[in-house]
Amino acid sequence: MAQSSEARERRGAHAADVEAQRELEVSQPADEPSSGSAGAAEDGAGAAATGGQGGQGGPGQGGAESGEAPSAPLESLSLHDGPIPHAPLPPVAGPWRSYKEILATLAQRVLDAQRPIRILQALRWEADVEEQFVRSKQRELPQVAYSDDLGFDPEAKQRELEEILRDAERELGKRDRLGQILRATADEYRKVVSMLIGRGTKAFYALSRELYGSPKDKLPDGKTSVRDMGFVLYDLLTAIGGERLGPSQPREITAEMAALDLNARFDRFFGGASIRVQVDDSLLADAAAGSDYVKIRSGAMFSKSDVDILEAHEGWVHVATSLNGQAQPVARWLAKGPPRTTAVQEGLAVLVEILTFRSTPRRAKKLNDRILAVDKAEDGASFLDVFEWYRTEGYEEDECFQNARRVFRGGVLAGGAPFTKDACYCKGIVLNYAFMRAAIQHDRAMLIPFLFVGKVAHEDVPVLHAHVTDGIIRPPPYLPPIFDDMNGLAIWICYSSFFSRLGGTALAEHYGRMLER
Repeated sequence: MAQSSEARERRGAHAADVEAQRELEVSQPADEPSSGSAGAAEDGAGAAATGGQGGQGGPGQGGAESGEAPSAPLESLSLHDGPIPHAPLPPVAGPWRSYKEILATLAQRVLDAQRPIRILQALRWEADVEEQFVRSKQRELPQVAYSDDLGFDPEAKQRELEEILRDAERELGKRDRLGQILRATADEYRKVVSMLIGRGTKAFYALSRELYGSPKDKLPDGKTSVRDMGFVLYDLLTAIGGERLGPSQPREITAEMAALDLNARFDRFFGGASIRVQVDDSLLADAAAGSDYVKIRSGAMFSKSDVDILEAHEGWVHVATSLNGQAQPVARWLAKGPPRTTAVQEGLAVLVEILTFRSTPRRAKKLNDRILAVDKAEDGASFLDVFEWYRTEGYEEDECFQNARRVFRGGVLAGGAPFTKDACYCKGIVLNYAFMRAAIQHDRAMLIPFLFVGKVAHEDVPVLHAHVTDGIIRPPPYLPPIFDDMNGLAIWICYSSFFSRLGGTALAEHYGRMLER
């Protein structure tokens, strides 16, 4: 709650007694009103003691001039001798609150606000949709209807999120870097509500593309699109005869058997944390992870390789990052993943599959084909067109329906307006690999485990890591085994970069000619 003019005058008179406080008052941006509850985060040593940022720096450091918040509490300590600032005056009503308290309160409000927003539940198709499609002999578009009840009042939810955005900006300031992450998270949930309101229309697609991206988007090099990457991988993976690379992997493990096996594995990995693996007859995908559970679709059949992948993908990444986020005493929003974190989350999950040799060419092709399916739908392909494309790629008919449904849930079945989330998987693999490579090359490998500190975007990681020393962020307690000791990861990245510079195609062609003799 903002202070009254009388309280601000009293605070200004108090600060005038101390030179350091005068400097802080001068440096405060005029367009950021003070919050009475944020006193400890905005007053000299009080800011250092609480890890406060508030958009300003202390005396003797560059925060006031640059407008950048300190990345760690020690940066706000002055190295010049001077009087110790007085404790901040309390707000007009109630006790003063530390920066951590303010941030934690706002974070909890974000968590509470997003709780009833269940994206995939709002986009689910009833079972009779597939039955109708089969009866039409795959010649008619599915007849899909979405429930009007989202489980919450959309307009009231948007007002709630807008109020959080206003309060976060007022109490933390525009330049507070943790505040910026929190506000970006709340703002995306606000847009998600608008997206769900528009289910079945082009408005849904427009917001889906804004939130999750598109195959047409460029990677950070500014040249290569996600679609370009998809076509390169399509050629490579199509040429690999995966069935000849290892022993046969029959799908003879039932959902119930897989659940028992995974429960035992997760008990070993998570120790005291209670993780439930349960069979669900309403699930669309073969498996899905929540905050402390993994659901497996009733009736699905798995191979041993499939179960190994579920352990790494759903357990070591999705569940682990949820639990790591829940372990945060302040940055509580990290327990849940808005769309801005999807590429990191899904890319990490698949990259862990690859790094632990659990993935297969068939699995990799299935994920990559999602990029191309979304791309086709964006360019006007209908549900029928995408279904038929999957069939020409060798998928079984039930797989064709499941895969096409992922692309068109919430979108326009006639084409041109799909749900673009599935383009995030392979994009995330590339960007996570690039992040890890850069971290190792720039002697910042300590940042890599913080990809697992919760649900994060890449730009969040350096900011979050900087706040370990002040207790705002706790290191992730659960990490995939390969990240406990990153020597193996470092050498893998070094040699992958080395091989890519050797003109690998020419060398492979040399041996290809030799093998054909």
